[in-house]
Amino acid sequence: MNAARRAAVGLRILSWNVNGIRAVARKGFGAWFLGARPFVLGVQETKAAPEQFPPGLDPPPGYSVHAAQAVKKGYSGVATFSQLPAVATHSALGFKEFDDEGRVAATEHEAFVVFNVYFPKGSGPARDNSRVPYKLKFYDALITHALKVKKKTGKPLIVMGDFNTAHGALDLANPKSNVKNSGFLPEEREDLTRQLGRGFVDTFRALHPDKVQYSWWRNWPGVRERNVGWRIDGVWVSKEMLPNVKEAFILDDVRGSDHCPVGITLGV
Repeated sequence: MNAARRAAVGLRILSWNVNGIRAVARKGFGAWFLGARPFVLGVQETKAAPEQFPPGLDPPPGYSVHAAQAVKKGYSGVATFSQLPAVATHSALGFKEFDDEGRVAATEHEAFVVFNVYFPKGSGPARDNSRVPYKLKFYDALITHALKVKKKTGKPLIVMGDFNTAHGALDLANPKSNVKNSGFLPEEREDLTRQLGRGFVDTFRALHPDKVQYSWWRNWPGVRERNVGWRIDGVWVSKEMLPNVKEAFILDDVRGSDHCPVGITLGV
């Protein structure tokens, strides 16, 4: 389907935590990407600088790429591939502690601004919850910054990526046994509610209030096969944009990472 025909159908925007772009490239990412042909694709946890992206992914034909990398090698990193011209790009929130981790790639387009984000985990090296304060500080810094961009540009926002928190009990297979674990702590969930209340909508939950579907599974034997998962990846839009969201979906049949792609289709 050519670009004009796909534009007539709608703008498909996808997000995927690939857990290493070089690793996922060996598992068919390139073929999947060329088959899916989204207008915008945000990937998280690239774990590579742009010059280390596999051949054909820097950028694929017809796409531009805007990437952010962490100071620490092999860690974090995000990249946004787009067929839509970007009038401006940036990767900094203005906080060294966040910017050094390469968690944000923002692209301003004609009709909206996309924030492709890899939100921090709250668990620390000792598998405790020691990074929760850092995580919540990042949430606030990111949304505050995004709202400043919205005010400056006058454009609606798309915030997508790996949020690293399941918001409600429908969003993970075992809520009761995870209430003391980062990713489903009360303070993390409450903060998501607060950030949404600043003018955003979780598109999947808005269009599918009761649907149970997951985007991440632990890398343990049989976990994905038994669908013991979490919905921690998503696409938020600023409230005024919700009427333009025609579809919100999770592509849980796509393999290659411990996460699967999520996305929306915007009507045009």
